[in-house]
Amino acid sequence: MSSSTSPTHADLTTKRLILRPWTASEITAILTDTRSAHWADDFPAEGDRVVAGLFDQNPAWFGAYGHRLIIERESGLVVGSIGLFWPPDEGVLEIGYGIVASRRGKGYAPEATRALTEFALTAPDVHTVSANVELSNPSSVRVLEKAGFHRWAGTEENAARFTVTRTHLGGSRFPGVLEAIPLGPRPVG
Repeated sequence: MSSSTSPTHADLTTKRLILRPWTASEITAILTDTRSAHWADDFPAEGDRVVAGLFDQNPAWFGAYGHRLIIERESGLVVGSIGLFWPPDEGVLEIGYGIVASRRGKGYAPEATRALTEFALTAPDVHTVSANVELSNPSSVRVLEKAGFHRWAGTEENAARFTVTRTHLGGSRFPGVLEAIPLGPRPVG
């Protein structure tokens, strides 16, 4: 068993999804508008293009706690992306996600968000995962609520901040979300 505090870049697997780290070739394909047979017809969405364009400025996004593609297990197609905006700021790590229109309404966004949040909270320097959502986007608010996030009291007029902490992992907050993930040492506390 390794004493490393950094887990491998292995896929995270849920009941219906695989969350796999981006590759440099996928980023290049998105940035050059080169289609892949392994993408849903409406992937990449605009948010995926934005993220792909930011990897050069944010190399930590390639790390274990970085950004991932969301793959529908049944079809094997990429249907969105999700990511952690590494590094954490005073123990708080922000999450962002997007599912292509053709796969919305199937519960993929909350499933992926729960899985990546659970994984993020295993990082030694992370105690909270957060997301900022515009209140004009009720679908994203529902995603976070279904994923177990709680609305933070200090919100802006047109936006809300949602958070989940390590303490939410105890008990039944995230039962059986992940089928298998390789983990480094569990954080103490």
